[in-house]
Amino acid sequence: MDLGLTGKRALVLASSRGLGLGVAEALAAEGANVLITGRDGERLQAASEAINKRGAGQAKFMVSDLSDKNTPALLEETVGKEFGGLDVLVNNTGGPPPGMMSEADLAVVHRQFEIMVLSVMDVTARFLPGMRAQGWGRVLTLASSGVVQPIPNLGLSNALRATLVGWSKSMANEVAGDGVTFNMLLPGRIETARLKQLDAANAERSGKSLEAIGAAAQAQIPVGRYGAVEEFAATAAFLVSARASYVNGSMIRCDGGAIKSV
Repeated sequence: MDLGLTGKRALVLASSRGLGLGVAEALAAEGANVLITGRDGERLQAASEAINKRGAGQAKFMVSDLSDKNTPALLEETVGKEFGGLDVLVNNTGGPPPGMMSEADLAVVHRQFEIMVLSVMDVTARFLPGMRAQGWGRVLTLASSGVVQPIPNLGLSNALRATLVGWSKSMANEVAGDGVTFNMLLPGRIETARLKQLDAANAERSGKSLEAIGAAAQAQIPVGRYGAVEEFAATAAFLVSARASYVNGSMIRCDGGAIKSV
């Protein structure tokens, strides 16, 4: 299936590694030109070079930090300079420290809200007018299965990412008539460095071995394993494609069936 992404201009936030990088690679493989971003310049350079060697879409990179309030404006400037506009925005942020919501420090909550919620809203607001004017755009926000079924010991992530659910649905209702769709993609337990970090934190908290934690987690997933980044990224590529023009205001789960609700 031709996804209709050849020549499309995409920005993927927090894409030096993990799910963000996987999505950027998938978009470039479909012929999109991507701007990858993150704090690690060496990782970004290596990732962009690897993408460009494969052909199809090309990648550029920008070192940026979503905790810096100047970043959204700098992203807007860079996209304008490199691409002249934007067709696809993939919102992605790092996760907050694990822990119980009842024990959260309000100063940490406030700071993480700025990074994980306000930065996403700011970046999106800067590119939305151009998408509406051209009559085509895709905004995909990567969140977590915790917005549907809260994840133990990830209270802050559950709470903050849930804010983006209402925002994304509201935006979907407001701008779809202009050819712009808003959707959310919810990863379950996808095998990334972040997942390893969370498993390690759970092992330390429970006193169990890392192997036991991993085995117990995978036993709760109907497909019986952690997901691969490539599986998640392929789902993202479809959702931002021309073929997904009637998918709007949705939360798509990529979790192997782990979420228990219908």
